[in-house]
This record gives sequence, C-alpha cells and structure tokens, in this order.
Amino acid sequence: MKCSSTLKLILFGFICAFLASSCVKEGPMGPAGADGQDGADGSDGRDGVDGNVTCLVCHASENMELKKGEFAMSAHSVGAIAVDYAGGRASCAPCHSHEQFVQTMTVGFVAGDITNPSAWQCSTCHGLHKTFEGIDYALRSSDPIVANFDNEVTMDLNGNSNLCAVCHQSRTAPPVDEDQYDRNGALVDAADNGLYAITSTHYGPHHGAQSNVVYGTGFAEIEGDVAYPDAGTAKHLAQASCTGCHMAEFDMAEAQGGHSFIPSLTACNDCHGTNLDDFNYGGVRTEIENLLEEIRDQLIALDVVEYVEADEAYEPKTGAYPIIQVEAFFNWIGLEEDRSMGAHNPQYVKALLLNTKQALEEELLAHE
Repeated sequence: MKCSSTLKLILFGFICAFLASSCVKEGPMGPAGADGQDGADGSDGRDGVDGNVTCLVCHASENMELKKGEFAMSAHSVGAIAVDYAGGRASCAPCHSHEQFVQTMTVGFVAGDITNPSAWQCSTCHGLHKTFEGIDYALRSSDPIVANFDNEVTMDLNGNSNLCAVCHQSRTAPPVDEDQYDRNGALVDAADNGLYAITSTHYGPHHGAQSNVVYGTGFAEIEGDVAYPDAGTAKHLAQASCTGCHMAEFDMAEAQGGHSFIPSLTACNDCHGTNLDDFNYGGVRTEIENLLEEIRDQLIALDVVEYVEADEAYEPKTGAYPIIQVEAFFNWIGLEEDRSMGAHNPQYVKALLLNTKQALEEELLAHE
C-alpha cells in the first residue's frame, strides 16, 4: 500500500523535530572549579623588549654609514697597504688581506696563497655575534695573544685591544748569542767569530710591532745604565688601551677616533688632565725622536745602515756584524716603525734607546 505525499511530509517533520530536541538537550552541570590562589587573579606579565632594538644600536643605517665613513679615513681601508705587497701570500697570514685574517682567526691557518685578496672591511674584524647583547661587537677575538716571536710569551692588552695585537706584533725575535742560535732556530754564528748575519734589507721585528712596545717585550734588552720595567706594567696598558686611545668617541672637528683609528687628542687630554694641541706630553715625543736620530747616525757610522734613495728609506746593509750592533739595529728599526715616538710605553722605550745608544758609543770608540 503506497503512502500519500501528505503522510510522508508528516513523518519527515516528526523525525526532524525528534532529532532537534535530542541535540539541544543538556546534561546535568558539573561541579565548579577551585578558585585561584588566595582567590585573586594573577598579575599581567611585562611586555618584552622589541628584539630589533639591540641590533639597531649598531646596525641602524645612519650609524653604519657613519662608521663606514670613519673607516674610509683609516689606513686599514687602503688596499695598497693591506694587499699589494703581501696580501696573497700564505706566509704573510693573517695580516695582509681580509681573506687571510678571517681564515686564520676561524680555522687557525690559511689554505694557501690567495689569488684575489682584498683589503680589510667591516667583516674582517667583526664576525658573528655570540650573545647579541649591546656590548657584543662580534669581534673575531679578544683573548690574550701568544707572541709570534716566542710561543712561550703571552701578551694581554686587555679585552678588545687584543684583536689589534693579532697583527700589530713582532714576527721576529731579537738576535741572541746563546748556543749559537736565535729563538727562531736560525744559525747566528756558524764561523764562531762573534758575528751575526743580516741577510735581508727587511730584517727587523716587522713594520708594526706596537703591541710589543705597549706590553714591554720582544726587543733586545741590551744591558746599560737604565733598568727595564717588567713586561705588562706600562701605565698605558693599565689606564688606557689601543681602543681607548685610537677608538675614542669620534671627533668630527679633529677627524680623530672612532673607526678612523687615528689617535684621539681629546682622549689624551682627558686622561692626562691637560689641554695640549699635540701628543707631545711631557716632551716625550721630542726626546724619543732625537734619540732615534742619534742611534740611526751611530749605525750609519758603523756601516750597518745606509740611506737608499730608490726606497727613500734607511735600510740595513746585508752582511755580518757584532751581535750588539744587530741588536741595536733591531731596536732602532722596531721603535722607528712603532711610530708612537715613545707614547705607547715611554719608560720601556727610553730604557731601550738609552741603553742602545750607550752600547753603540762603546762600539764606535772601539772602532776609532
């Protein structure tokens, strides 16, 4: 028997009503939850600092452009100094190119000669951050430096200044006559005749041994009337620093400090409580300059040094000399190329030069 359409609609409506009533039917309410501690709501948490704020202290475009402008004033940015002569030589790592420095500081050596070396840049000294705090400049090193000339000597120039010492140190030990060998293992006196051979016109500590001067080590401490201070006791090491003098707040008027690395006269005056218009504090620079000239002339008189017009420089003459004369040349050229005229460590520099001058006076008397 067939159902009529009307009956079908009535049945369908009944089913829908039944289902609707069963879906909205609620069960009994459960027990109430416990109140919070002491019946009080918790306090709202403090908003965190924007993660970009610390980064922008340094990485804001205006600050970065300022630092790049300062760096463009620096000798470190000049490719001719960094690259042309030795930038590609593996033997000159880590200091003569960006690539050499980064490889050496990252893996401890360079893979070989570099075919396309480049001058220093921001990422030469700055790598990846470690803590991402405001004082984390991502310097590739700030640890004390093991000296190139003697791996038993460690120089600590205090924190960030140690990065400067990676390159600004002596590569050669001063000559010594103990056991007929110097500290680099080179034969001093094969003929046992009391002479030491200078075999290169580039002989010396190397062109920028400033950290050795500041720390007070690595030169030939010739015996004389003036006592040598202990290494690591210089006032500039304790009260100032490489970064404190050369990277003080940039002075726009004087074009000094900051990433120009040009020493700041303002920092010098602030530290010494003076108002000088040059760096000749206490006449030290004048005194040291005069001593360097006197010792140069003594070495010329002893036929150890000559002026080479082609290089426009005073250079050693290759040959064999009494070791005291070679020590004297080592001190003279190293302190000449330090270029601070004693400012880096007056007490140590004066002791070296006064004792060197005294020794050469005795040598000249012996040759009369």
